Amino acid sequence: MLKVHSRCDLACDHCYVYEHADQSWRQRPRYMDLRTASAAAERIAEHAAAHRLPAVTVVLHGGEPLLLGVRRLREILHLLRRRIEPTSRLDLRMQSNGVRLSEEYCDLLAEYDVRVGISLDGDRAANDRHRRFPHGGSSHAQVLNGIGLLRRPAYRRQFAGILCTVDTANDPVAVYEALRAEEPPLVDLLLPHATWAIPPHRPHGEPTPYARWLLAVYDRWTADGRPMPIRLFDSLLSTGAGGASGNEWVGLDPADLVTIETDGTWEQVDSLKITYPGAPATGLSVFTHAVDEVSALPGIARRQTGLDGLAATCRACPVVRQCGGGLYAHRYRDGTGFDNPSVYCADLKELIVSLNARTSPTPVPTPPVVDGEGADLPDGLLDRIGSGHTAEDDLRFLTGSHLAITRALLVTVADAGSADARAGWELLTRLDQEAPEAVEETLGHPYVRVWAASALPGPGRVDRGIDSHLSCIAAAAAVRAGASVELDVPMRAGVIHLPSVGALALPTVATGTATLTVTPRDWTVRHGAERARVAFPDEPGTGEPQVTGARWQAGRHLPFGGSTILFEDLDPYRDCHDWKAAERVDPPQFAAWREALARAWEAIEADVPHQASVVRTGLRAVVPLLDDPTGTLRSSTARQAFASIGLARADGPATAVMIVHEFQHSVLGALLDLCDLFDPEHTARVKVAWREDPRPIEGVLQGTYAHLAITQIWRQRARRDGAGSLADERHRQYREWTADAADALRGSGALTPAGERFVGHLAEALTR
Repeated sequence: MLKVHSRCDLACDHCYVYEHADQSWRQRPRYMDLRTASAAAERIAEHAAAHRLPAVTVVLHGGEPLLLGVRRLREILHLLRRRIEPTSRLDLRMQSNGVRLSEEYCDLLAEYDVRVGISLDGDRAANDRHRRFPHGGSSHAQVLNGIGLLRRPAYRRQFAGILCTVDTANDPVAVYEALRAEEPPLVDLLLPHATWAIPPHRPHGEPTPYARWLLAVYDRWTADGRPMPIRLFDSLLSTGAGGASGNEWVGLDPADLVTIETDGTWEQVDSLKITYPGAPATGLSVFTHAVDEVSALPGIARRQTGLDGLAATCRACPVVRQCGGGLYAHRYRDGTGFDNPSVYCADLKELIVSLNARTSPTPVPTPPVVDGEGADLPDGLLDRIGSGHTAEDDLRFLTGSHLAITRALLVTVADAGSADARAGWELLTRLDQEAPEAVEETLGHPYVRVWAASALPGPGRVDRGIDSHLSCIAAAAAVRAGASVELDVPMRAGVIHLPSVGALALPTVATGTATLTVTPRDWTVRHGAERARVAFPDEPGTGEPQVTGARWQAGRHLPFGGSTILFEDLDPYRDCHDWKAAERVDPPQFAAWREALARAWEAIEADVPHQASVVRTGLRAVVPLLDDPTGTLRSSTARQAFASIGLARADGPATAVMIVHEFQHSVLGALLDLCDLFDPEHTARVKVAWREDPRPIEGVLQGTYAHLAITQIWRQRARRDGAGSLADERHRQYREWTADAADALRGSGALTPAGERFVGHLAEALTR
């Protein structure tokens, strides 16, 4: 990379050269003179000859290279061709903002066969978000004029492609359409430069917004037949098939890029300017040092060692050969340097897992778990969860992982599914491009994953027609999106179930399929001679829908902690708990549930205030369970139904204990999806005080972790009620039970290193 000019005529606020830590450009010459260019050309030719390189790529960069002017640019191009071409084929490139491109420049680029990449972030609104002139004016029209020149037949060969920096505030599909309209031969989608010291913007704390944005582009690009290469996607697809990356952003290809500044100093890759002042500096110069001396420097040599050059967390990750640890500069953290995963680690993993699920002919049902070190988890997550102090960001990470697993399951079901399942999948895929929030909300319903796990192809599947429920899921997403669609949906005993939306029952019991037509104003159902319609008020929320020919039961929510929670007494896959789910709850019982949950929330705030916000954020649904005739309080968590709990109604304080207890089970279950805390081959059972029968390791781990939270509740109540109270006795009992069980777990020999660490934090929390 030849920095031929160190200034720019735009003032892009995300520029890594001018807006980040390293400001060495201020001391550089404004442009590279011929003496320096000649020395650079000599070093390049010398290196090519010594290593017998068949080709060398030189990228003219800046700042803005076109600020050189036509005369100076011609002199440098002539010098490079004259000196390097006799030794090695020279591939000349330029990266430009395009605003100064003219016919005179294009003629020069064609004469010396220079291919030009243009920076463009999408349509005018997207591009003007960052790429403006110093006076604040838009650069969009000038950039399009420049691209228009390159699209002419005389200059088409010189058009290398478009470089676009991702901003999640921009509509991904609109950006894609704007880029595609320019007919580029290639598109580069780049994540905005960031480090652990200056992390990327994540709207509303969303754990993987960049993955979501890129996947929306990928899906539209795929639906369009992939009209032009998109380098990031092509690199990930290539590495997924065992090929090379051809890209320094992902994969394990050795780094092969070095920079020459306007004064002739050698520098490492220029993206390091975002990390700290002087980060890319080498102390070497083209006037005194050869390329081999530069490539031997530790910072460059490390980036040529592939897997061995990555942090331990990355080496243990199942997608490392595709991710490659991400861009080197994005790994920087104060104190540990570059020995870290990328600050975009969660986004890259979500992107790769989702792309693999979309493209694999036999996708795995879940993303692969990490090893027993827990190295693939975000910093501190394992320790915080183990100590009972799960943070809201931790919960968002678990929620995102749960969603990724659900999506992978859906792909597997759809690939082997019936015609109805495939039609539902195609609709869901389209809606995922047009209304991703509606799809995400629908797939986040806890019992979608329960259904998907039971619908996986194989000998364990009991109901052969179960996969057609995918069309009901797609219809629910269409309702949330306000889309107009028509598709065939299955009926169970004459009822059409739309997850979390509601259930529509036809007057006579029927099986098979019905045709459902959804519009924003009404829904109609046709099954043989039967017709049903649900018509909604013109103004949403102003009245009940008018139903003819059917019985409509809407999904209901209850207030909980200043928000709402789904009261799930309709979904056909909710009855997966170890106690029977109740049928539809009548209005008086529903009112009683409202009161019980309100009082339970008051108790949670009073008894475990450090957990209250996490429970409020994470708990998505409550399934009412039948009362136990013996009077035993019943609650339950299903492993596949993350963020949902089953409850039999009780008074507020007792309900609070059950909610916190089951929520801990749900959190630990989501963690076990991602990290092995124990050896699954370990068959020995462990005796615990709260059960008569010895328990398997996972059962002991689940019970111990849930009891940590119950111990904290009784401790807080004992503080209020005083020594000798029932609460004090309960606190002592649960504390002893939990401590003994933690000791038994650590002495079992079944825990992985991550499990030892997790239980250690649990035991430490008890002592505190």
